[in-house]
Amino acid sequence: MNHKFLLSLFIFLASFNFYASAQKKPNVIIIYADDLGYGDLSCYGATKIKTPNIDALAKQGLRFTNGHCTASTCTPSRYSLMTGRYAWRKKGTGVLPGDAALIVPTDNSSLPSIFQQAGYKTGLVGKWHLGLGTAVEKDWNKEVKPGPKEVGFDYSFIFPATADRVPTVFMENQLVVGLDTNDPITVDYKNPVGTDPTGKDHPELLKMPAELNHGHNMTIVNGIGRIGYMQGGKLARWTDEELPFTFLTKAKNFIEDHKEQPFFLYYALTEPHVPRLPANMFKGKSELGYRGDVILQLDWAVGEITKQLKYLGLDKNTMIIFSSDNGPVIMDGYEDQGAEKLNGHTPAGPLRGGKYSILEGGTREPFIISWPAKIKPGVSDALVSQIDFLASFASFFNIESKNAIDSKNVWNAFTGKDQKGRDFFIEQSGQLAIVKDHWKYIRPSKGEPYYKLTHTDTGNLPTAQLYNLSDDIGEKNNLALKYPEKIKELEALLSAEEAKTK
Repeated sequence: MNHKFLLSLFIFLASFNFYASAQKKPNVIIIYADDLGYGDLSCYGATKIKTPNIDALAKQGLRFTNGHCTASTCTPSRYSLMTGRYAWRKKGTGVLPGDAALIVPTDNSSLPSIFQQAGYKTGLVGKWHLGLGTAVEKDWNKEVKPGPKEVGFDYSFIFPATADRVPTVFMENQLVVGLDTNDPITVDYKNPVGTDPTGKDHPELLKMPAELNHGHNMTIVNGIGRIGYMQGGKLARWTDEELPFTFLTKAKNFIEDHKEQPFFLYYALTEPHVPRLPANMFKGKSELGYRGDVILQLDWAVGEITKQLKYLGLDKNTMIIFSSDNGPVIMDGYEDQGAEKLNGHTPAGPLRGGKYSILEGGTREPFIISWPAKIKPGVSDALVSQIDFLASFASFFNIESKNAIDSKNVWNAFTGKDQKGRDFFIEQSGQLAIVKDHWKYIRPSKGEPYYKLTHTDTGNLPTAQLYNLSDDIGEKNNLALKYPEKIKELEALLSAEEAKTK
């Protein structure tokens, strides 16, 4: 009898623990690449490069074929991800300089604040590029705020802007890491400061030459000319080759520190944004030049995170979302043989355009959601966007969001229960486009149809464009003259959405 009782008790406790585990809130990790294209991963059709770790995520989760960021450049996409609002509704949300003030409101709902309200510990590791402080003029030698903390992150380890902009330093919880108080930092984007050599005056010191007219010829850090001028902070400056290891270590530390409680981690990688300087263990491994090498580096980092989750027993109940902030660009400021070593690889896959473009290559991204405990593997053509994370998680947690007017609750699409997703979606570049029921309308634009500096097909035309994306994903057949009523319908919908801003 005693043995039977103990056995029954054991079975009951095991069942209870299983049930409790099944009911536990999922950990959530957003892994956000930088300038990665729809065709840059083997799970999206790439044949010249293999990304086995990201492919594994796609195999065990949902791979979306119609998932989007909101804009074809980084700052506005990241703004929308954080706020649940289209960036075009607010002035000053274009690509920011490295010394910009914070553009994310601190009095509205944000994606991390939703998780905080749900009882999560929130962390940010990687690229920020949404501004810091209340003004351009700021003292980098003290606590710089407001920033990630005031937006909703309990912990942050970032660099302020992009890898090609000063200040080239890490910041942990509002403070520059490793700063020597006797060597204070000064940053200026208009006038030279200090005595550090510049790429313009000392090209012989560069280990990666800058292309003309991109602006990457100012203060040299780690043999690379940057955008902007900087003096001081010599001991605090990072080297490009160490970035992936530093960010990965901090991300893994955050996971380890919060393994006993629900956590939300926004892990914003710098790859494959310029300057592309892979760690030595990845140099030459892709046969596609440095851009290919840093994509392998990115894939490796994803694999290291998934290994850690499995080791800690967190893999089943952790939702991993993988995507990118905008489409691909090959030539973006440095002579790194990106074009010469493409070797037949097509970064945007079947799409036209890329970064800086209103075409689908600008905003249609790799978009993968894995949650083994709840999401069945598959492929979804649902229309979804990163802007929808805020409303969808708020609904899941039964929390009311504030002023996230463009974020839609598409939780059922994110978890594979709905194949439609959004009713319509607005894309941003130099102008706006709207997608509804696979019809895409691009407004007339006076912008350049082709950016010579970046070799980008922008999609800008002085006349209206209309594409049926269901059978013309490459936007080759403009149907504007054939369907004028459809253009009127979509222009009216777009104008109505714009009016909500006023």
